[in-house]
Amino acid sequence: MIKMLKIIDLYAGYGKLEVLKGINLEVKPAEIVALIGPNGAGKSTVIKAIFSIADTTKGKIVFKGKNITNLKTHELMDVGISYVPQGRINFSNLTVEENLKVGAELIDDKDLIEKSLQKVYEKFPILKEKKHKHAFTLSGGQQQMLALGRALMQNPSIMLLDEPSLGLSPKLQKELFAMIKKLKQDGISILIVEQNAKKAIEIADKTYLLEDGRIAMKGGKEILKNKKIKSVYLGG
Repeated sequence: MIKMLKIIDLYAGYGKLEVLKGINLEVKPAEIVALIGPNGAGKSTVIKAIFSIADTTKGKIVFKGKNITNLKTHELMDVGISYVPQGRINFSNLTVEENLKVGAELIDDKDLIEKSLQKVYEKFPILKEKKHKHAFTLSGGQQQMLALGRALMQNPSIMLLDEPSLGLSPKLQKELFAMIKKLKQDGISILIVEQNAKKAIEIADKTYLLEDGRIAMKGGKEILKNKKIKSVYLGG
């Protein structure tokens, strides 16, 4: 089976600051892969390197068998990679529908844009209900739905999610993780960076623990029982 995404011996960072020091990981089709670890471990840098926001100095990023290392961001979107940054970044003075259409601005086919829009509304009925409202009027959970919906407008094969549960209440976090599982059921691969380690491990098919820019551990749901994971990342 061809891997959806494969990262080989990746070194990356920002200018002269090297953050990642030889990362190897892979994501299969329709698989959720979680990256957990302490602040500053390099989790978000992995996603940013894939999306050409961080600087890759060595190694390879392969998507569907094609080397995409250092492709430009718009080219990555074209091949089927979408990115939802930390902090639910929406265009507050645009309406919900205008925000969603921003996600499809690289698509020329108006019928395809309309189909994508209807799919997003099916997934998130509240966005359809509020499609003429300005984004700044939405609650935190609705803002996150809008950010996910905009990324889905590109019809991605893989979504890169950076701390999607940040700042959400426990109830909204639960709803968000249920949404992410549904995206997997739709055949979309997910690479998720998440501070809520327990929830991330529970929904993921595979989890990588990053420490100081390196993979310190990887495994399936069984790593919930690992003593180190339990004591350091799950509060005992």
